Amino acid sequence: MLAGELYLAEDPELVADARRAARLSERYNATGDRDVLAELIGDLGEDVAIRRPFQVDYGYQISIGPRTFVNWGGIFADVAKITIGADVQIGPNVQLLTPTHPLDPETRRAKWEAGEPITLGDNVWLGGGVIVLPGVTIGENTVVGAGAVVTKDLPPNVVAVGNPARVIKQL
Repeated sequence: MLAGELYLAEDPELVADARRAARLSERYNATGDRDVLAELIGDLGEDVAIRRPFQVDYGYQISIGPRTFVNWGGIFADVAKITIGADVQIGPNVQLLTPTHPLDPETRRAKWEAGEPITLGDNVWLGGGVIVLPGVTIGENTVVGAGAVVTKDLPPNVVAVGNPARVIKQL
C-alpha cells in the first residue's frame, strides 16, 4: 500500500488501522478535540483548522502544513500519502482520493487495490466540491475553482477550472 503496489484492504493489519481511524474520526467529529485530531493525522502542523465532519481512511498517511484550513465535509481517502503544504485553503466537500483499482476485471474481482499519492503545494486554494484524483500534484499558489475534477498535475501559480480541470489563467 505505502509503495503504491497492489494490496488487499481486507488485510487484518489494514482493517485494524481503518477501525482505529474510524474511532478517532468519530470522536473528532463529535467533539472537535484537537488532541484527537493530532492522534488521527500523521503530521499535523500548527494552527491547522479542520471543520467537522471530516473523514479519512487511515489518517497516518496524511501530512498537513501549518495554518491550513479544511472546511466541513472533507474526505481524504489516504490509502497512499496525502501531503498538504502550508497556508492551504480547502473548501467544503472537497475529496482527495488516492485509491486506484485495477482495470483487469479478475484482479478487481479478487479485491486488489492500489493507491497513488496526492500533493498540494503551499498556498493552494481548492474551491468547494473539488475532487483531486490519485497521483496528482498541484503546484504552490494554484487556485482550483469550485466543482473542478483534477485528473492530472497542475503547475504553480495558475487558476484551473472544469471537469477535467484545465488552466485558464496564469497568476
